Amino acid sequence: MMGRRPFSLPGRSIFMLVLLAEGMSMSAPALAQDSSPAASPSASPTASQCDTESAIASAAASYSIVSEESTARYISEEQLSGVGANTAIGETQAIIGTVLFDDASVPLACSRFDVDLRTLQSDEPRRDNYLYNNTLETETYPLATFVLAQVDGLEGGLADGETTTLSLIGDLTLHGVTLPAAWEAEVTLDGDTLIGTARTSFNMGDYNMEEPVIGPVVSVDETVGLEVEITARVNG
Repeated sequence: MMGRRPFSLPGRSIFMLVLLAEGMSMSAPALAQDSSPAASPSASPTASQCDTESAIASAAASYSIVSEESTARYISEEQLSGVGANTAIGETQAIIGTVLFDDASVPLACSRFDVDLRTLQSDEPRRDNYLYNNTLETETYPLATFVLAQVDGLEGGLADGETTTLSLIGDLTLHGVTLPAAWEAEVTLDGDTLIGTARTSFNMGDYNMEEPVIGPVVSVDETVGLEVEITARVNG
């Protein structure tokens, strides 16, 4: 990736995860389709109810995302004039956050990650500029944020050295809109390191986004996939 801006957030950001898909001068939109589980509208606490500092203080362990070893991306299906179907992929390593655990190695609510969408890059600068200025409006809404509310499919805590498949349920904020989201994830706890991949999808219309139809792009699938690949290490 080229041309990334340094990323910083006030206070300490807390990442939830395991996921496939977003250091954070970041960027990310992408693919993942109907395989994502339905998000629970009643999941709690909501993003607005989470106090990051308090959550970190009360956690038995916290793992901070290592930006240079993590990636967030979007995958979008489009139709190009004279070409036909094409898959557009944009990604960034501008992702930060913290994954919190209780003393039984169970991920805690209020874990979170943030991605700086201003650094999102694909193979086409015109597409990127249109996303920045129109679809994502990154000068107004620079970040994508996911805050964990609950974990489904996990029986007991994470076992060291084993890969666990689970669902991460919480709030995804994009373009100034916050909606429930569910990520299908695979996570491996290896001593002081947490490695995870996760994917979900969203509809641009739900987040009041303008479809990026410009130049040779004839149409774009409204459903966009998101993926994150995370490496996080224990604090302290």
